[in-house]
Amino acid sequence: MPKVDVINLLKEKVGECDLPETVFGAPLRPHLVHEVVTAQLHSRRAGTASTKDRGEVSYSTRKPYSQKKTGRARAGTRRSPLWRGGGTIFGPKPRDFSWRPPARVRREALKIVLTAKYLENKLILLDSWPMETVRTKAFVEAAKGLGLTKALVVIPSGGDGHIELSSRNVKNLDVIAVGGLNCYDILRHDHLVIIQDCLPAIEKRFDK
Repeated sequence: MPKVDVINLLKEKVGECDLPETVFGAPLRPHLVHEVVTAQLHSRRAGTASTKDRGEVSYSTRKPYSQKKTGRARAGTRRSPLWRGGGTIFGPKPRDFSWRPPARVRREALKIVLTAKYLENKLILLDSWPMETVRTKAFVEAAKGLGLTKALVVIPSGGDGHIELSSRNVKNLDVIAVGGLNCYDILRHDHLVIIQDCLPAIEKRFDK
């Protein structure tokens, strides 16, 4: 069974904890992670790009000039895509890029990235991260004491909001509730910091 040291904000060992093997002992299958992360990034696309075709351009329907005797090519409308200011041919229209892999794939991919962080020794288990007030400086100093420069801190859902508010303006140090834990946010940070009270919620998430 995977085992990790439990430390405090002073980086002192205060105990050990057995991690659930069903979560932190998953076989590494990168293709599943790729599928889930790709789906996450597609779902974040706005999809609001839009152009006007020849039927939407605001121009008169009057024929620009005579059909014959001008020596010029025939033209029936100023809305033609061949004319400056005319409609766009096959331009982008608002669309939804999102798609969701099966729930089983999403759960397995999350297990894989959690296991990878453990195997890379980039998983830190904290006994607690007390924040009595909202103070960014105190949050940064605590992170610096732990040696964190680019990390994701996982806190219990509905817990103390002081740590979330204190981290809002800190670059590369993000705080997320355990219920919102996802593959993309874990992978884009070097270290994963988990408050010990979050472990039961993480294990329960995969009891399906």
